[in-house]
Amino acid sequence: MACKLLILAGTTEATAFARAASDRGLDGIVSFAGRVERPLRQPLPQRVGGFGGAAGLACYLRAEGITHVIDATHPFAVQMSRNAVAACAETGVPLVALTRPAWSPVPGDRWISVPDIAGAVAALDRPAARVMLAVGRMHLEAFAPNPQHFYLLRLVDPPKGDLPFPRAEIIVDRGPFDMAADRALMERFRLDIVVSKNAGGSGAHAKIAAARALGLPVIMIDRPPAPPREEVHDVEAVFDWLAHCGTDLGV
Repeated sequence: MACKLLILAGTTEATAFARAASDRGLDGIVSFAGRVERPLRQPLPQRVGGFGGAAGLACYLRAEGITHVIDATHPFAVQMSRNAVAACAETGVPLVALTRPAWSPVPGDRWISVPDIAGAVAALDRPAARVMLAVGRMHLEAFAPNPQHFYLLRLVDPPKGDLPFPRAEIIVDRGPFDMAADRALMERFRLDIVVSKNAGGSGAHAKIAAARALGLPVIMIDRPPAPPREEVHDVEAVFDWLAHCGTDLGV
């Protein structure tokens, strides 16, 4: 059967799949949550904004005639993933998650593993240090209890309003990043520690490799548990999944 895909985006994997789907002549919509002001332009039509929870997403799937959902959201966007599972179960629309394996420490890494943002805040309850805070602008306010540090912030968009700590430097940039450049950045700002979400993949791993090379500790925030769903780990595996769903891939 012909298909109309809904790609829940926000990762490099989502963009790669959207490009491959467009190249194969597939119909679909790329959806962004709206947390980034300047989402990357996609080769398929795109929308920005929430759906109104699982019920709203179910209504959207019916209204748009969506036949398959590909969840390629960030591993920390777990509420969106839960909504997608619930909406697809309600509507009978097949769902697959295009995920990337979490990072694992290797020899030379000095990880301090914490379960969540609150754990990272607690781990920074220590004497003043120079910190690379790589958690995204949505979580900056949570670190207000530790104003003693200098924070280096690398963000896709500038923060709105005043920062919740007195000493910080903001770099507006978008990955993927290069290990040598990240090492030079850490040396230039004389950093002592890195705080990172365990995003997985290659686009944001440069700072982890750079911290390893410099012997810096990394406060690594564990991923939240993902809802049970079918998962694949590369673009071609999504096309295999679609083929097994009886889809006309247009090739």
